[in-house]
Amino acid sequence: MRRAANATQMLDSIAKATGGLSVQILDPSVETLFGAVMGSRSGLVAVKGGALFLDLGGGSVQMTWVDTSQAHYEFQAALAGESLPYGAAKLTRVLEEQPPEIHQAEIGTLEEGIDRIYANLCSRFPALQAIKSTHDRGEGATVDVYMCGGGFRGYGSMLMHNDSISPYPISSINSYSVPGRVFRQTSEMRRLNREYDGKIFGMSKRRRRQFPAIATVIEAFIAAVPNIGRVTFCGGSNRQGILMMKLPLEIRESNPLDVLAQVSQKERLVFDAVLRLLQAALPDNVQPNTPTPICLGLGSLLIRRIWDRCGYDSTTNASFALHDAVTRNPDCPGLTHLTRAVLGLAVCARWGTSIGPSDEHLFQGLRRIADGHDKDASFWAMYSGAICGILPTIFPIMPEPDELLSAITLHAAIEPGKSGKRDKVILSIGLASKYQGNVNPEALADEFQSALSNKGDKAQFKTSVRVTSLS
Repeated sequence: MRRAANATQMLDSIAKATGGLSVQILDPSVETLFGAVMGSRSGLVAVKGGALFLDLGGGSVQMTWVDTSQAHYEFQAALAGESLPYGAAKLTRVLEEQPPEIHQAEIGTLEEGIDRIYANLCSRFPALQAIKSTHDRGEGATVDVYMCGGGFRGYGSMLMHNDSISPYPISSINSYSVPGRVFRQTSEMRRLNREYDGKIFGMSKRRRRQFPAIATVIEAFIAAVPNIGRVTFCGGSNRQGILMMKLPLEIRESNPLDVLAQVSQKERLVFDAVLRLLQAALPDNVQPNTPTPICLGLGSLLIRRIWDRCGYDSTTNASFALHDAVTRNPDCPGLTHLTRAVLGLAVCARWGTSIGPSDEHLFQGLRRIADGHDKDASFWAMYSGAICGILPTIFPIMPEPDELLSAITLHAAIEPGKSGKRDKVILSIGLASKYQGNVNPEALADEFQSALSNKGDKAQFKTSVRVTSLS
């Protein structure tokens, strides 16, 4: 409506028909703030280092750069963002109603516009320019992308329908992500939209009809930004963006994952002590960007589950862990598909990974989601959970922090495999003498290794457990 010649008459007609309802048309930068920036941000904890954010609605597409580590990032992004009048509905009308020469002219204008916006963002944000320059030198730098709006979510739904993980274990499109090589498969997605006669989850008939226009916008973006890293589809919109902006800054920028664990002041010292043990149990040479539970900020949520539900059998709890991770706290910022998968696998392993056949698809699906981000992610998730499973063997109820740290030490190292064999993670457990009567070292090692079983697949690492006495 911003560009409509009869916008004033339209607003007058709305007011007349509704008894005086006033409608305010958002300025493009305000729409970018509410939609592409804070609407997407409403489902995330942080985007440190920066990423491109895009929003595709019915009448326009917006693009900007967001780096949440920068002060006033939301306003910088809103002011830098630009909009093009090529939304899914508008471009669909062009493609369906106009002759081919008009199609080409409009697509050319769209491509030039995306190119221009990207160039402007690079000139305004040094971090983005550095990524582009590194890529242009052939050094392989990539830029991550976050997409919101019904049009882009439709493309994400098509990708999810075609995902190699089938059935995909998480139904929400919010925080679904794919690597750039998958995102770029627009021809395959067009073919699927044309030829698949059944229902595609998340795609209405209207969205299926608009899909050629959506793919056209995607292709223009890919042409302008060839070095796309990982693309995440966001569930937020202008509504969520407005609500986010109403929150006090300290709440808006806080980490909800810390709140979900509901750690009381009395429990904090115990949680911190367990967290130190979990950190000590990770080998020093685990890559810092490997999405372990601790790296993802899931430490408190995982620790909360160590002594939770102890009255139920391990099979029930392992199953509960998988299903709870998928369904708990819908749309909570930070509970992405990746963090849900890692948390589910870790808590499942805390209970020995003793799942029945009915949960096998869910278990394997979560493994593949995690490993899609890093080939070792599911192993370290389950490893962390198996570490958690050791603690109740020594302390059936949550101990005091000093008691915990004086009772047990953990240390791990990776021993490289020889002659093409797998690397081995050697876990050393030191136990104070007063607690050794509670533990059968052989049984402890067997239970730990059983929890890491990948149900028919070879684990990424071999494991070995050594239990020693603390002097």
